Amino acid sequence: MAEMDDDELLNALGVEVAPLKVTSRTPREERIIAGFEDILRFHQANGRAPLHGEGRDIFERLYAVRLDQLRKLPEVQTLLAGLDSPSLLSGAAAAQTDVGELDEDALLAELGIGDQPANRDDITVLRHVRSSFEKRAAEEIADRTPCADFDKFQPLFEQVERELKAGVRQSRQFGRDSNFKVGNFFVLGGLLVYVAEQGDIFRTGNNEPDARLRVVYSNGTESNLLMRSLQRALYKDENARMLTGTSMGPLFGDAPEPDDIETGIIYVLRSLSNHPFVAEHRELIHKIGVTGGKIETRIAGAEKDATYLLADVGVVATYKLHNMNRIRLENIFHRLFGAAQLDLTIEDRFGNPVKPKEWFLVPLHVIDEAVQRIRDGSITEVVYDPKTAMLVG
Repeated sequence: MAEMDDDELLNALGVEVAPLKVTSRTPREERIIAGFEDILRFHQANGRAPLHGEGRDIFERLYAVRLDQLRKLPEVQTLLAGLDSPSLLSGAAAAQTDVGELDEDALLAELGIGDQPANRDDITVLRHVRSSFEKRAAEEIADRTPCADFDKFQPLFEQVERELKAGVRQSRQFGRDSNFKVGNFFVLGGLLVYVAEQGDIFRTGNNEPDARLRVVYSNGTESNLLMRSLQRALYKDENARMLTGTSMGPLFGDAPEPDDIETGIIYVLRSLSNHPFVAEHRELIHKIGVTGGKIETRIAGAEKDATYLLADVGVVATYKLHNMNRIRLENIFHRLFGAAQLDLTIEDRFGNPVKPKEWFLVPLHVIDEAVQRIRDGSITEVVYDPKTAMLVG
């Protein structure tokens, strides 16, 4: 019997193979979808659309600007219809602020996904002649092109997001004290901006220093523009921000701040509750807190407080620190171990359901490692992996 190839064999067996449907999207459409998926993940985690506001997380404000822009793109409703189950693009989640009366090309440019402008048929428009305004605009925006080695930069953007959420980095209003050295991050047009390379510094006609920059955007594009052009673009964007470096700053600083504790203690508690789940995982369930006073005072009456699972607690570890910012320190722990937060509902003394939020399924030795990394500043290099119960880089 002669050998049959795969198609002949399937045909002999009576198996029909349907051709695979090949779908192709433009790079612009892929970036729109990727940007909207970030917004969907925020909605899934928080149960609402991202909102504007100075008091909100920097990434929430980024997503809010992006969502406002997406709502004004005509093709978006069709492109994202299969993904938009929460109806974020429709009237069910109305825009919080007006991002301006921008046409389609301007909105695409804000998203960093613009194509070359279409030819216009108006005979009153000069061809192949650019006004000085258009030349300046072209220089300030430059041409954003796909970043061929974006895989090298994507981990940097992800790390910055973790550092912002942990409070290690801060976002500040863009101002004259900002600089554009390699490694600095900014927020422009709803995107994170990274200064990847800088050319030789030269002097402008006004004898001001300038240089050509390679700038990479968090949506996978890049541009080659002058430092002064990036500076002007940031000044024009009222939502532009600069991000601080990874210095722990006032967390363990010498200068006191409003939320600083001169001498404080990080404490780790273990519950003595007889709740079945707690009893089974007692060695793994811990509460992490910070106090500037006595721990005994803090945990007095724990058996009457739902925060302490309505049971006595034992202190299993303490760490004494100086000049620490309490709010930022607690925020670092909550962000680091958020994925391992205890999901448990108990009834308080009045029979009302309560879900304590400050207990985590984390081994004691991992908490100890986290404290040491906070002390030496390397906490920004790791995340907690609940599957392996380890801090991983």
